[in-house]
Amino acid sequence: MKTILNVIWLVLSGFWLFIAYLAAGLLLCITIIGIPFGIAAFRIGVYALWPFGYTTIERRDAGAPSCVGNVLWLVLAGWWLAIGHIVTGLVLCITIIGIPFGIANFKLIPVSLFPLGREIVPTDEPFAQVW
Repeated sequence: MKTILNVIWLVLSGFWLFIAYLAAGLLLCITIIGIPFGIAAFRIGVYALWPFGYTTIERRDAGAPSCVGNVLWLVLAGWWLAIGHIVTGLVLCITIIGIPFGIANFKLIPVSLFPLGREIVPTDEPFAQVW
């Protein structure tokens, strides 16, 4: 079932969200300081491409640098990526078939705002240990 949902997601919004995260990652990787943020954008972009069957968990070893990085991310890229999720989610919720995909967009908003200190894991192991 998750494969069917992922294929429909890819057609309706996943590809465009992936392109947005790819663009954000490329812009952030221009400077040396932005490379960790660019890598986070690429990681979330793949998650936005195939979200069904995966979830995010907080990393226990993430500390103050992740907090500071999330504030910088919010200012640099997070707010406009979250707006993209909001707009796409509202458009998808217009139809009955699109409601699950709109809800999936809304579930991506927190990770688009604060991606550092989070890990993407398959839903069959949501309590994966982080080393």
